[in-house]
Formats: sequence, structure tokens, C-alpha cells
Amino acid sequence: MESSSLKDLVGPLDRGSYVSLLSKIIGEARHVQNNPPELVPKEDRVARHVLDVLLPLSTSTGGGPLIVSHVSYSDGRGNIIAEYPGCDPDRILSFVGCHMDVVTADPSDWDFDPFSLSVDGDKLRGRGTTDCLGHVALVAELMRRLGETRPALKNTVVAVFIANEENSSVLGIGVDALVKDGLLNKLKKGPLFWIDTADKQPCIGTGGMIAWKLRATGKLFHSGLPHKAINPLELAMEALREIQSRFYKDFPPHPKEEVYGFATPSTIKPTQWGYPGGGVNQIPGECTISGDVRLTPFYSTTDVVKKLQEYVDDLNANIEKLDSRGPVSNYVLPDENLRGKLSISFDEAMMSGVACNLESRGFHVLCKATEEVVGYVKPYSITGSLPLIRELQDEGFDVQTSGYGIMATYHARNEYCLFSDMCQGFQVFISIISQLEVGSA
Repeated sequence: MESSSLKDLVGPLDRGSYVSLLSKIIGEARHVQNNPPELVPKEDRVARHVLDVLLPLSTSTGGGPLIVSHVSYSDGRGNIIAEYPGCDPDRILSFVGCHMDVVTADPSDWDFDPFSLSVDGDKLRGRGTTDCLGHVALVAELMRRLGETRPALKNTVVAVFIANEENSSVLGIGVDALVKDGLLNKLKKGPLFWIDTADKQPCIGTGGMIAWKLRATGKLFHSGLPHKAINPLELAMEALREIQSRFYKDFPPHPKEEVYGFATPSTIKPTQWGYPGGGVNQIPGECTISGDVRLTPFYSTTDVVKKLQEYVDDLNANIEKLDSRGPVSNYVLPDENLRGKLSISFDEAMMSGVACNLESRGFHVLCKATEEVVGYVKPYSITGSLPLIRELQDEGFDVQTSGYGIMATYHARNEYCLFSDMCQGFQVFISIISQLEVGSA
């Protein structure tokens, strides 16, 4: 099918239909905040609105062409797979990643109610409009229009709406379970477009993330007698400086980072400091520095964890050689047979970054569609992390990522998207489908 004919048949994104669906979905945002154990989302509250749109056009209940399934691994927390069948079983493309949970929002911090959709001209405002309920409504509208207009396609078009994207520490509920059960295997036959980024451009690279905690143990004592203490604050600061120095030697800027346009190389940085408490005239007995590693996808998280542990082990073995701070700053008290000690631990929920395949047809059609609709194409990479997609790539899916919200409002107060941007996203989808109709699979 020619691009113009599919575009003419399906038409533009209908504002009334889109805003109506999005209003219903944003109205559920309060109930799909994902911050356990206090807030456990019930994504089925969003799913039922999507099903209300798609089931009347399904083979099971409406006599339509769509094949729609609701797959749940936890009570109230389902996923939706919607399929518009093409005539060639070996040709397929998919839009995945539209997640039905959101991050938390405190209404007292917002200038408007985060849990109901408000419309201000082109702005559609509310929690999830950018991340990612706006995309849920957008892809649902795409499948609805395909079901209504019934274009004769060679490619099967599949949409997957998922649960539990905002909390990667909980497994077995969302897309990971769908992959494990083989329910998405056929999507490996064609490009998989993960629709959960922003700013209308292909996101071709993301970073891995390792959260770490460095604990320093010393000896508590009066600050007026520092020579009788082992100051864990000083120990932690000097140890972190040495750890950072070694990290940047072992994981320097990678040549491929320039190819992918990463804004920064891999980094390790502190973000939090903690200690047990006490008076200002008291040197504490211990403290912790917490932070994270943001790792470009050309390095392995496993290798980084191994190296960080090696650094700490070496520092412990040679603690007396670590630079001190002042004439009576020390990390060893020989007369008391005491040595300062370091330990490092890692959050189990670490993520690996992604470098999309820049040679795949999926990437090329996404770029061409973006240039055609948006007017230019400028792929970008960030060391921010997206959960789940590296696992899909490792399983053999050709993952490409894009999105049509506003990056500046991601996880932020006063979140919004632009209807005009979503309209362009809709046309990008139509262009992708049209391009993949031409030529061989």
C-alpha cells in the first residue's frame, strides 16, 4: 500500500476521540502510581478504557479484524496485546512499551490537578500525559483506526500495552513475563518500536545504571582529640576520590559514544550522604556515601561491579597509604590495633544501557518517517536509563525507540504533552507502516 493511500484512508489523529480517551485514562492516574509498598498500581483501571476502544473492533466480541488479548500475571495488573493481521505471516512490526503505570505526583506541588486531564489550547496536562499514558492513548487510537478502516496490509501490526514499567525491581508482571512465556516471539520477525521516550526524535542510545553505597567505618571520638579517632567522613571522601580516579581510567570515553551522540561518557558520582547522627563536636563512628554509575552501553555492568569491588578490596588492604587530611588525620590506630574499613554494596535492580542497531531497516524507516513528518531527523542518546529494553534486545528483538511527549516534563511536576506532537507521532506511525509495506520483509 502506498504511503499516501494509507495516510488518506486512516486519516489524521482525531482530537475529540484522542482527548476523550486520554481524559478517561488520566482520570485513573492516581490509582496507577507505582511506588511500592505504599502505592501498588492497578493497571487494569487503564486497561479497561483501552479495551473499551478496541474490543468492539475485535474478532472475539465485535466482529472486527483486531485480535485482542488481556494477559495478567498479578491481580488487577494486566497487559494488552492487540493485533491487526496482515496477509503475510512472515512480515510484522510492533509498537511496544506504552506502559499503564506512572510515577507519583503530589497535588500540593502542582499548579493543576495531576490526576485529571486539563486542556490549555495545545497543552494536555496531567500525570502521565508524557510518560506514558499519552502514548497509551495514541497507540490505542492507531489500532482503533486500523480496525475501523481495515486497510489491506502485508504486515501484521501489533501493539503491546504493558504493566509495571516504573518499578524494575518487581519482576514477572509486565513485558518481561510476556517474553518469558513466548507471547511476543513473533515480534522478532520485524522491527519493534518502543514508544516511551520524548521530543519526537529517535533515541538511539541509553545508559546503564548501577546504584551503589560506600560505607566507611572508623572510630567514634571527641572532635577535640582527633588523633584518637578514625574519621570515617575523611576516609569515605578520600576513598571515593580514589575510586572515581580508577573508574575513569578503566572506563574512559568510548569511541562509539561519539557515533551515537551521547551527551556524556560513563560516570560515577555521589548523590547522597548519611551518618548515624551526633553532636557537631563528635567524630562519628561510621558514614555512608550513596550514588550511581551511569554507563554507556559499550561497557558491561558486570565488569564495573567487579572492578568497584576490587578497588575497595585494594583500598582496605592498603588503607594506611590513602591520602589523609591534616597532621592528625589517620585511618589506622596501631596502638589499638584498629583500622578503618570500607565496604561497598550494590542495588540488585541495576540496568544495562542500549545501543540501537543503526543498520536495521527499523531504524531507517523511523528516521525517514521522522524527517518526513517532523521536518528533520536528529537521533540522540542519553545516559538516562530505560528499563526492560536491553533485555528485549538481548532476546533478539530489533528495538528502536521514540516518543512524542516533552522530555523536560518527564517525572516532573506540572507534566504535560502537546496534542500537535501526538498528531505528528500518529503520522510517523502511519509512515512506518507504509514504508514497511514496500519491498521484501
